[in-house]
Amino acid sequence: MHVKKGDTVVVIAGKDKGKKGKVLTAIPKKDRVIVEGANMVTKHQRPNPQLQQGGIIHQEGPIHVSNVMIYCDKCKQGVRIGHKLLDNGNKVRVCKKCGEVLD
Repeated sequence: MHVKKGDTVVVIAGKDKGKKGKVLTAIPKKDRVIVEGANMVTKHQRPNPQLQQGGIIHQEGPIHVSNVMIYCDKCKQGVRIGHKLLDNGNKVRVCKKCGEVLD
């Protein structure tokens, strides 16, 4: 997967197209990510000992990883990424437009 937990991404397809948010969770086995503020779904929650109050809860749902792009602060838009080896041997992700290191 090209995104990790904590990355800032832009949604490029679906009902939340254009929204920008942070990746809260990455689910590599299903190729999905949960993005902060995107794909909000309603969940009917029954009261239980941990959560005293039940009702309708709004929370983020998973989005397929192909529908998000990493956001580059320098380019101010979603960009494709490449990989580059630094002199010290570390492998980092870089923006393909401007070449800025994203990690």
